[in-house]
Amino acid sequence: MTNTRIFLVRHALVEPSARALIYGSMDVPLCGLALQQEALSYRWLAARLPAGARWVVTSLSRTRATAAAIFAAGYEEAPLQVEPDLAEQHLGEWQGLSHEAFAEKIRHPPHPFWPHGADEKPPGGESFSEMVERVALVLERLAAETPGGDIVIVAHGGSIRASVAHAMGLTPHQALIFSIKNLSLTRLEKQGPDWRVAAVNEEPFTPVAA
Repeated sequence: MTNTRIFLVRHALVEPSARALIYGSMDVPLCGLALQQEALSYRWLAARLPAGARWVVTSLSRTRATAAAIFAAGYEEAPLQVEPDLAEQHLGEWQGLSHEAFAEKIRHPPHPFWPHGADEKPPGGESFSEMVERVALVLERLAAETPGGDIVIVAHGGSIRASVAHAMGLTPHQALIFSIKNLSLTRLEKQGPDWRVAAVNEEPFTPVAA
């Protein structure tokens, strides 16, 4: 039985003005300076990702822009399939708040490594636990549609954590311990009904100057 391999890339760094906010599923732009400074990461991804893969992005422009930068760095350009249910967690009325204002709104203790707990549900939004459920459905469908093939998904920290949670059978609370860095690579494999986590948060090796 052959494996379906899924390569999850977190989008590049967003603009500093957006990083000052809890932006969730807001459509914020990438940082122009970071696009230039992260050339090594784009070249590494272009070489590391499998040729001829099916490419998937979310409905947010920062994932499309990241895919375009990987193509520009040497990966042969591929059609982009949009999967809205892989978008970042929707934080409802709390999106766009400063980190300080957000901290005053939450109604449950925050996660030790995240601004809010897995079951915190903002008004008009969703909890991370609900996000795990929607991401799991997309992952299973994509794997079933691409048996034995390769899929590259350019997504978000939240949706990659949700993917790892589904693959490992973790609780949403446990999944929030994962640090998913911008332009890092997480690799999952599906064989029959079973998932394997091949790597989480891979990054290019940068030699340290002597």
